[in-house]
Amino acid sequence: MSSAVSESPSPAFSPLYQQIKALMVRDLQAGVWGPGEAIPSETELAMRFKVSQGTVRKAIDELATENLLVRRQGKGTFVATHAEQTTQYRFLRLQPDDGVTDGGTQRRFIDCRRLRAPADVARSLGLRSGDAAIQIKRLLSLRGVPVVFDEIWLPAAPFKGLTAEKLGSYRGPMYGLFESEYGVRMIRAEEKIRAVAAEGQVAELLAVTPGTPLLSVERLSLSYGDKPVELRRGLYNTAAHHYRNELS
Repeated sequence: MSSAVSESPSPAFSPLYQQIKALMVRDLQAGVWGPGEAIPSETELAMRFKVSQGTVRKAIDELATENLLVRRQGKGTFVATHAEQTTQYRFLRLQPDDGVTDGGTQRRFIDCRRLRAPADVARSLGLRSGDAAIQIKRLLSLRGVPVVFDEIWLPAAPFKGLTAEKLGSYRGPMYGLFESEYGVRMIRAEEKIRAVAAEGQVAELLAVTPGTPLLSVERLSLSYGDKPVELRRGLYNTAAHHYRNELS
């Protein structure tokens, strides 16, 4: 069970609902409530934390806004999971210009190997120099047309036993595999986007001529406590697609 609010490491000036939110995030991180599971009712949580229902509701509202929890009308509040249809594409922002999105996404895993993390990768993932990392190379096609080449780096320790075969045989989203098999949940991401020119193997895989403009999307995905757990460098062919983001 969670500790009382007074034991929270939050500063004394932190609003009460923020302290409750921090305690709930700690429980999520500890696996008290697993992905897809219902959390206790607002009444039960209010009794546990010795606060009002309104305070608990405000904490839950923020966690739902941050996609950590999902409210379901008439059923309760559940821990968000990457297996849900509404969550699967939260991190894939590429959409066809014609608006037709029912053609399906095809994945081809080109490589998956364990390596010493290069210095820049180690720095991004919070690893020490020489620590092991997993490098994945993947091609995404939409309606049969290759549009995204991804180079993905993961810290090796949490993903022991990950292979290209396991990646290829998993039918759900890759983040769903990370969540269900390795207990690693992607909570949020930071991105850097720039224009680059296609070259070498990437031009060949995306079936474009060298020099073709591509969109480079470098994403650092973080888990609970803002712990970096994935560095992804994607090259997008936007000839018939666009990168869509929603600001609020």
